[in-house]
Amino acid sequence: MRERKKRFFDLSFTGWSRAAAFFALLVSFVFTLAAAEPAERKEALLQPENLPFGVPKETDRILHREGFSLGYSHKYRQALWVGYVLKKEHLTGKKFRRPAAFRTDPAITRNPVQPGEYTGTKFDRGHLAPAGDMSYSQPAILNSFFMSNISPQTPGCNRGIWKRLETQIRKWAVSEGCLCVITGPLFPPEEAEEGKGEEDGSISLPVPYAFYKVVLDMTPPMKMIAFIVPNRAGRERLQRFVVTVDDVEKLTGCDFFDELDDEVEEQLERHSDISQWQAPSPARTRKQSAPARAFPLEKEASRE
Repeated sequence: MRERKKRFFDLSFTGWSRAAAFFALLVSFVFTLAAAEPAERKEALLQPENLPFGVPKETDRILHREGFSLGYSHKYRQALWVGYVLKKEHLTGKKFRRPAAFRTDPAITRNPVQPGEYTGTKFDRGHLAPAGDMSYSQPAILNSFFMSNISPQTPGCNRGIWKRLETQIRKWAVSEGCLCVITGPLFPPEEAEEGKGEEDGSISLPVPYAFYKVVLDMTPPMKMIAFIVPNRAGRERLQRFVVTVDDVEKLTGCDFFDELDDEVEEQLERHSDISQWQAPSPARTRKQSAPARAFPLEKEASRE
């Protein structure tokens, strides 16, 4: 009888031990999920905040961060698009300082770009989401210095035409109130499948031949404008690079603002008239023949 009780006790003890171990694993799993939920919830909230009218294009990795969202390509080792909302209050309030250095993005685990890959080359680390647009928030401006937000730009483009365009868009954000801005690089279409781009001997990643910016004025009456800027130096006026949003979609395969009403989206994307925007001077308000500018840029890139 005592032997039976002892066996029963041993079996019960073993059963309870297993149950306790299972319960501990279950608790650990639940706590792990609970810890992950805030980050997932935050990403879910950031997507409509940064991209209120939809994701432009599916990519290898889509990251939603404070300040902006981006679609990253492993082939090109850079973002194919970066999108964010720029408000007047972002530019008229407190400003946070730029960080001292660029950083490798910890979210990119497959062959991430290192800041040193640009050292000694003839290219600048060109922001896609500009630091000047992100200075309203310390996390946002820190995020803008991840290398996933960087694309190789010639100094003449980065410090010249591109800088003027970024400055103009900030002026429009102040005058119009609220803009949705999407930016990205352009690569020669014949090399798009291979992911080579215009690879330069002085840098270890593909170099875009041009960059695009698509801007939606979210303050009624809504309007759109788009630009394709060659990756070179130039003193041309910005309106020379005005194209339609439709033109950029044809070159990139993106579908910008697809959550707008279809009729409204089609009408806005077909027209890009700089005279509808508050341009700096009357000399810069002439309506451009937008479609004529989009495609010669490919030929122009091939001559460089």
